[in-house]
Amino acid sequence: GVPVQKISAGEWLGEIISRLDRKSSIDGQRQPEYLNGEMRPYQKRGFAWLKFLAACGFGGCLADDMGLGKTVQALAFLLDRKYASPSRRPALVVAPVSILGNWMRECRTFAPSLKVHMHYGSKRLKDDDFVSTAYDCDVVLTGYPTTVRDFKFMRRLRWSAIILDEAQNINNPDTRQASIARALDADIRIALPGTPMENR
Repeated sequence: GVPVQKISAGEWLGEIISRLDRKSSIDGQRQPEYLNGEMRPYQKRGFAWLKFLAACGFGGCLADDMGLGKTVQALAFLLDRKYASPSRRPALVVAPVSILGNWMRECRTFAPSLKVHMHYGSKRLKDDDFVSTAYDCDVVLTGYPTTVRDFKFMRRLRWSAIILDEAQNINNPDTRQASIARALDADIRIALPGTPMENR
């Protein structure tokens, strides 16, 4: 019941508090120049929100309902990171195997300038071959089971971002999939749940 009159913070926390107070960092953001297509207003706001979270060093959960274009917003975010810092490391997208093909199509349609590597199947790259190929790409697409099987060498990379699609696949923190998603090293983690009801 006591009102807060003032907050004093050190340099790092002070900068985060200052960013949290600047609503303009989310409103008025334009979509990335290299995105092929026109984002809807709510998609632009979702993209700007992801960008804002990353700037603060936070992860997030983009919980738009099915069919509202979470993939496009995630691709806009990845494009923005690529062109903001061309030397940035690759991003990892983990999704159910059944929708990896859809992710590849969406990449080709909306973000053709992203260099994408599909890491899946019996002929997928291993060890040093995987690491060198991944570093030469912007995005690596893989499935949840493959991430578990190939964790030993996938953990050798520090990813610029990890995007977990259909993130209800890791809603049980005690599973191997969930523990590996936490153990992989990344600047930011974004969860894209199947529906807002599955955000737990």
